[in-house]
Amino acid sequence: MQQAIKYLIILCVLFNTLSSLSQVNFDEDSPKFSVRGKVVESDTREPIPNVNIEINGGSYTTTDIFGEFRIQARKGDELIIRYKDFETIYYTIQTSERILVEVEPESQDKFISKKRSKKAYAPHFNWFIDSAEVYLKKDPKKSIQFVTDALEFSYSKKETAEAYEVLGDINIFWEQYDLAVSNYRISLENNNINEVKLKLAKAYKENRNYQESLELYNNINKRSLSNYQLVTLYEGLGDVYKTIKEYDASIKAYQEGLKVARKHLITPKVTDLNSRIAEVYNEKGEVEEAQGFFSNSLKLAQEENKKRALEEKVKIADFASKNSNYSTEIALRKQALEDIEDIQLDSLTIYGNESPLTSQRQNYKIGNAYALQNDIPNAITYLEKSIAEADDKEDLVVQKDAARKLSEVYRDVGAFDKALIAYQNYVELVEKLVIKNEQEISQAARFSKDIISKQNRIASLESDRALSESKYELTTEQAKRQKLIIYSLFGGLLLLLIVAFFMFKYIRQQRLANNLLALKSLRSQMNPHFIFNALNSVNSFIASNDERTANRYLSDFSLLMRAVLENSEEDFIPLEKEIELLQLYTKLEHFRFKDKFDYKITIDEHINIKDFVIPPMLLQPYIENAVWHGLRYKKSKGHLEISITQFKLEEIQIIIADDGIGRKKSKTLKTAHQEKQNSKGMGNIKKRVSILNDMYKDKVDVKVTDFQYKEDTGTKVIVTLKKD
Repeated sequence: MQQAIKYLIILCVLFNTLSSLSQVNFDEDSPKFSVRGKVVESDTREPIPNVNIEINGGSYTTTDIFGEFRIQARKGDELIIRYKDFETIYYTIQTSERILVEVEPESQDKFISKKRSKKAYAPHFNWFIDSAEVYLKKDPKKSIQFVTDALEFSYSKKETAEAYEVLGDINIFWEQYDLAVSNYRISLENNNINEVKLKLAKAYKENRNYQESLELYNNINKRSLSNYQLVTLYEGLGDVYKTIKEYDASIKAYQEGLKVARKHLITPKVTDLNSRIAEVYNEKGEVEEAQGFFSNSLKLAQEENKKRALEEKVKIADFASKNSNYSTEIALRKQALEDIEDIQLDSLTIYGNESPLTSQRQNYKIGNAYALQNDIPNAITYLEKSIAEADDKEDLVVQKDAARKLSEVYRDVGAFDKALIAYQNYVELVEKLVIKNEQEISQAARFSKDIISKQNRIASLESDRALSESKYELTTEQAKRQKLIIYSLFGGLLLLLIVAFFMFKYIRQQRLANNLLALKSLRSQMNPHFIFNALNSVNSFIASNDERTANRYLSDFSLLMRAVLENSEEDFIPLEKEIELLQLYTKLEHFRFKDKFDYKITIDEHINIKDFVIPPMLLQPYIENAVWHGLRYKKSKGHLEISITQFKLEEIQIIIADDGIGRKKSKTLKTAHQEKQNSKGMGNIKKRVSILNDMYKDKVDVKVTDFQYKEDTGTKVIVTLKKD
């Protein structure tokens, strides 16, 4: 092994083993356990001896001639691995797990090295993907890290698609549905397969993109699916329709899936679909139909295994409770308690507190059912049992609910002292639960942040890898060109380019200077026109001896003028500022013509107005025209509506609509001076838009039409604004 070689470190945990199998010298007074590991070269699998292995502030050892080590540690200890030829590794111990440290030489040109040794590195991709799947439900951070490592060894679109599919599976399991949607879409871009389409459709549903989910399910070619995939498709369709409460469509989809499952003897799905159909009928209120399908699902579940039968019994017990059939509910839940005990004894399965299959939850529901039957002794017995079990298993939710119910039962029978004690217990549990929920929310926020951070890291790696591939391909192609042709043409081409560049630059500078001068001239014409009209409004209030109104109007007008003058030198201002100007200006006009019109400004909540810019004072003249030449002359009270909507990702529409007398009738009422001023103002706006579009590549589009087909046709101005 050469000392000059740099090493790329890959720390991978091979597998978890039960603590009892690997612990040594473990007793009640010694919480340490033994951690075993191995350090090897990745390409030759040769062991690396004499590597320093240390527990921070604790044990120390080295690897033997076989590269293996064993060290005593506690959960949470930091394992430090040091060696002269690779970077120091830090790893936090969680369980008595076997640890493999692989080191591999990294060439100067990492990308080309990988390209040339594809066969040598190929097994690593599958190894990392398998590891990611192993840790998918146990440690999302570690699982995502394995996907990241796998992508570094991905050399085909198929492998990249597989990596992103696993990443989507991780995010689905940990309820990061928006990230899962993104992952599955990238996977499909690299390899368009039905399995991932079905997963994406489900992810859409979980992310509440119901229409996208339905569209994808319906667009999948059903003939290309396997029988199991076809059942999954119909089941997914039914789930979406059920969620959006289209119950008939949901039942129809489930029935289609049930036909396929029965025909091809897909027994688990037959059970599931009977149960799902029953649930939909129950939500529809068709109890008899639901009862029939629940009976079928329970019979089929009992033929499968105890766990599946238990799930179905609990589901049917909930159905019985909802329909006030408490005797059936109690009988089913007592059977469920026996099944839970049997399952735990047979398979050592322990259900988490979030599961509906816990004994404390079933005892609580039995006690509740007895209470509803007014069987007080049994109700108290089962509620107290539920509280004790929930306390033992630290299930605050069930413990709190059972304590509340127990207090109500004691109160109803007049045992107020016991009711008070149970209620005080309930209050304490509520306080504990609030604290716990706050902690869980904080942990969930940190967890989500970590997941997003790792996701961004993967996106960055993919971008770097794509750039490396692009550079490599470009270099290879350039090497094939004939140098003689390049050198012979280089001199003449360079001269032509220099001349063309300077000519283009000169013409562009002249054109830009002319445009800027024209814009400045047009803006200077806009401000006096606007100020004149506004001061006329102030004058009219003073003339009518309404000094208070004039003062208020003048105060708002001064704010508006300050903003207008601040923006007068800019070609574009943020849309947010323009909206503020519009709101203030419209308020002033309405202040003067309260009896003539009402106005409404609507902004689509999905628009990020900070992403768009607009020429200053572009919209004000259209609002002014709407008020002064349309709504002012309307016999009845008019309406002015300004709305900002988004139909495309890169475009928004600003619509200024009034139901005034319209352009044609307004024109007949104008004096020669008014017609000249209006024509000048509109011409000014058209010239500004034309120049700005020439400078900034068709950024603004304005269209003026009639608003309605009535006596007062009104006017509608549509301004389309594109993002930079």
